[in-house]
Amino acid sequence: MKKLVYLSLGSNLGNREKYLREAISRLQELGIIKQVSAFYETQPVEVRTEQPWFLNCALAIETELMPLEFLSRMLGVERSMGRVRTEPKGPRTIDIDILFFGNDVLDTSELTVPHPALQQRRFVLEPMTEIAPALVHPVLKRTVRELLDSLPADSGLVKKPLPN
Repeated sequence: MKKLVYLSLGSNLGNREKYLREAISRLQELGIIKQVSAFYETQPVEVRTEQPWFLNCALAIETELMPLEFLSRMLGVERSMGRVRTEPKGPRTIDIDILFFGNDVLDTSELTVPHPALQQRRFVLEPMTEIAPALVHPVLKRTVRELLDSLPADSGLVKKPLPN
């Protein structure tokens, strides 16, 4: 059974745009990419150490994979692109998070969907609103647009257009 999965991608090391584009390309092995947002430059939040700004985007991918298999293969994409988890929320070449997996609600030791902090993160909601503003959070029962509109206005977010 096909599911529409929404992902958040971010990079704050090296050629950030190259890493995002490479991750998008590699994710095609997991399904059919339906939409990709513009790229957004964002100030690091929730971090313990000084680090470079992120380039973030959101995408929708249709997959037949089950959630834990999708997660495993997605983490394989991160590892193959040089992602090393040396410190929590540390700088990274690529970071991919599952935001929504269809309408599934999962809470396991390996995976929680919807992503438990997405409603607090402008760097996630801004690109998500671009590609799926009417998507309803299956737990909070609010649209992505409503979640974004409920955040404080000052966030440090800078939109970058997708180059041709």
